[in-house]
Amino acid sequence: MNQTYDAILVVSFGGPEGHEEVMPFLENVLQGKRIPRERMLEVAEHYYHFGGISPINSQNRALIAALEKQLSTTSLALPIYWGNRNWHPLLPDTLRQMRDDGIRRALAFVTSAFSSYSGCRQYREDIAAAQQQVGEGVPQVDKLRVFFNHPGFIEPVVERVQDALEQIPSQRHQKTHLVYTAHSIPESMATSCSYAEQLQDACRLVSNRLGDFSWQLVYQSRSGPPTQAWLEPDICDCLRELHAQNPDQDVVVVPLGFISDHMEVLFDLDTEAKELCQELGLNMVRAKTVGTHRRFVQMICELIMERMQGSQPQALGRLGPNPDVCPAKCCPLVR
Repeated sequence: MNQTYDAILVVSFGGPEGHEEVMPFLENVLQGKRIPRERMLEVAEHYYHFGGISPINSQNRALIAALEKQLSTTSLALPIYWGNRNWHPLLPDTLRQMRDDGIRRALAFVTSAFSSYSGCRQYREDIAAAQQQVGEGVPQVDKLRVFFNHPGFIEPVVERVQDALEQIPSQRHQKTHLVYTAHSIPESMATSCSYAEQLQDACRLVSNRLGDFSWQLVYQSRSGPPTQAWLEPDICDCLRELHAQNPDQDVVVVPLGFISDHMEVLFDLDTEAKELCQELGLNMVRAKTVGTHRRFVQMICELIMERMQGSQPQALGRLGPNPDVCPAKCCPLVR
């Protein structure tokens, strides 16, 4: 569809940037959720481990700077705004600024590649709630589609895994196992969306370009009560099983479900999983996320062109491109 827009809105999760911001941030994240306070305090320690600073905000600033540079080389040199779900800059404040700047229609890029309630629909609800809060004159905001199978996402992931494989002697590649990770979600949520199916498809797309490596998809960072079923297997359980099967193999962990090296990657993989592998004697190499990879930034521009100029949607694999506009009943929250 050919549409006219006058701004881009980058929408993300948000994170604290100091010790004193950790608890207010987590209270925002967990508001209305049945998460034990003990779990919240446990997660707070993850942030304190890094001085109370989540890297997600600095990574979003870097992505916005790269996108601004890329857009300046095209006919789509639009201003870029940034609003978060859980911490400053918060979406209502950003939309209020956009209104005051005279913005009327914006395209939203959400920093989540896959469909689920928390990764897609909830962001649309957050935008709608922020619009209602700002009131009269607030800009219209249309969300760009998810991009789990876009070549501009798959190709950078392949390159990041290849970089990780270079840290393992080539004669050991035959025994190297690829472990793709994504944020776990409740099984009840997974049954109402295509999250797991999209992840499996993306894993296949990456693996098919890497050659003859064994691989599997696992999950990390679950936060629900033990009585609630979440997607499994867990990354640490997987690593223990791999070591039991063959202590001499190498493992490349690929955080496919994340586009930047934020807290879940730094703590759950680079800290907890790495320490477990050192304890087991299992050699683990963690592939980088796509971050500000040139091809990934170019992909965002291509998604914008799809909406503004009607260019052909790009997608790899059997699932095809997701629709520009999510169906009304897409990815509902199932309690």
